[in-house]
Amino acid sequence: MRTRIVTGRRPGEAVPARYPTVLEILQESIWTHGDKRAVVTPPPQPQSQGQSGDYVEISYRAIGELSDRVAAALQHVGVRPGDHVALLAKPRPEWVVAALGALKAGARAMPIDPLLKAPEIHRLLVAGDAVGVLVSHELLPLVKGLETLEFIVDFDREPEGADARNRDGRLRSWEGFLGTAKHPYHKREVRPDDVAFLLSTSGTTGDAKIVMLTHQNLTSNVWGVLQRLTVSPDDVVVSIAPWNHSLGLIVLLTALRVGATIVYTNEYTQLPELMKRYRATVLVAVPKLYHTMYRRLEAALQQRRVSRWLLRLAPRLLGLQVKRKLTGGRLRFFVSGSAPLAPNVIAGFRRLGIGMIEGYGLTESSPVLTFSTPFNDKPGSVGPPLPNVELKLVDVNEEGIGELLARGPNVMKGYYKNPERTREAIDEEGWLHTGDLAFIDDQGWVYIKGRRKNVIVLSSGKNVYPEEIEWELGRIPYVEEVLVRAGYRGDEEVIQALIYPNWEEIGKPLSPEEVRKLIWAEIKKRHHHLAPYKRIKSEQDVIIVDKPFEKTSLRDIKRYLYVQPKLPPTPTRRPEGESEPPHEREDAS
Repeated sequence: MRTRIVTGRRPGEAVPARYPTVLEILQESIWTHGDKRAVVTPPPQPQSQGQSGDYVEISYRAIGELSDRVAAALQHVGVRPGDHVALLAKPRPEWVVAALGALKAGARAMPIDPLLKAPEIHRLLVAGDAVGVLVSHELLPLVKGLETLEFIVDFDREPEGADARNRDGRLRSWEGFLGTAKHPYHKREVRPDDVAFLLSTSGTTGDAKIVMLTHQNLTSNVWGVLQRLTVSPDDVVVSIAPWNHSLGLIVLLTALRVGATIVYTNEYTQLPELMKRYRATVLVAVPKLYHTMYRRLEAALQQRRVSRWLLRLAPRLLGLQVKRKLTGGRLRFFVSGSAPLAPNVIAGFRRLGIGMIEGYGLTESSPVLTFSTPFNDKPGSVGPPLPNVELKLVDVNEEGIGELLARGPNVMKGYYKNPERTREAIDEEGWLHTGDLAFIDDQGWVYIKGRRKNVIVLSSGKNVYPEEIEWELGRIPYVEEVLVRAGYRGDEEVIQALIYPNWEEIGKPLSPEEVRKLIWAEIKKRHHHLAPYKRIKSEQDVIIVDKPFEKTSLRDIKRYLYVQPKLPPTPTRRPEGESEPPHEREDAS
């Protein structure tokens, strides 16, 4: 098959010759929008279960003034241009201020996932050469023992007394830290190709790579996103994506670029109330949340005769009622990322007049590569590439599926202090090898088929994409979570499904064996949706797990924890005197 390069650029559409810095795009918003509410987050202190607490907020003007003070304070403690300043906290106003202050000081911001354990955090801080960290108080014990840090700023509390300061002279409170800014900060020259953020990928075996994203990488992605989406100062964007993740970071920067208000939340049970309180226009979330929302919405609509009638004859009229209930009628569209979204959920929301947009990208591309549109007839597609992005497929098979490569100004500068991995990821022509398998249709719309490393290659030579089967099995009401993997029974390779049941839907106490029989019966009903070689062949290949799968901060399952090691073939008896050939150990990771 001939290699075809596709781009989202329309005929006659121009792309910028130069992209600004993050500082430039945010400073423009700070000047323009002044006292307007910019960022809203949950209270920093943990609340009692079931209580959401009062959300905290900060204006555009306050972000500008406080980030100036942070830049001056960082310079006061010795931070130099190019130094790495770590941020270890859940999203909060101080996080935005600290990140922007680090950039103003000429440093690089290095967000760390607050859900990581102490050894993982230490590894990243050391590997990333962090000179200091700004941290929320509850996470302070995770970094206090790390001697490589020159300063530690506690976002929440004053160090307890003089003795505490004497024991660790590096420790400062947030107010005390800001108080060291006696003079305006020294403005440093910041260029578009300077590194702005260092984000760590979710390494599966302790080998997380630190991605260097430049100012241009991020601002070119903001520009590309805004060519695909219409977002204005009137919008209120509610997002569940944390800012240490590339999706959350680009949502934050995009909202601030246009002068919108961004509301972050990790309180999923409070989401409807929160959207209504702030009159949200856009929701950015992950597929699992949308699947749950749609299932509950569908169940609620089926309970009333009038709703059933409207759903059949006037779905958009019913959708207006749903939007009024959710956000006072201001809801414009949903945005989904990080994993495949079920086509029936996309179609269901769109039928109600609620736009459903699916995007695709990865940390190494800052992250967005493609975006669909709110209403289209291609459910299952993540859309065409952004106007300033090029895509192509390599190693294409007979089904038209190959590895997706991307090129554009949003492609990372590289992995920090890891030139070998950088060369593996970006070839000499500047193409980023995503590691994802995809199909591109005649209109240039992309369909993601799965991760190349997850593909199950059967003895017949057929390729099985676990994500396709997971999507099909995930439609079974009794299935809460599913992971498909290669399994082994003796020397035979089989397809296995690990399933965490939806106990609420099952509705009665059953033994694991009874649950397996119940789900197996549903799986067999759906076999006609899958090619014969993709089907689960036996009930014993359905494995019921007793707790939810471990996940990343974006609710992606940590697949590497559930890989079944491939057993060596059963040895055959050899003639006497003939030696056994050595077997190389196969690393399951």
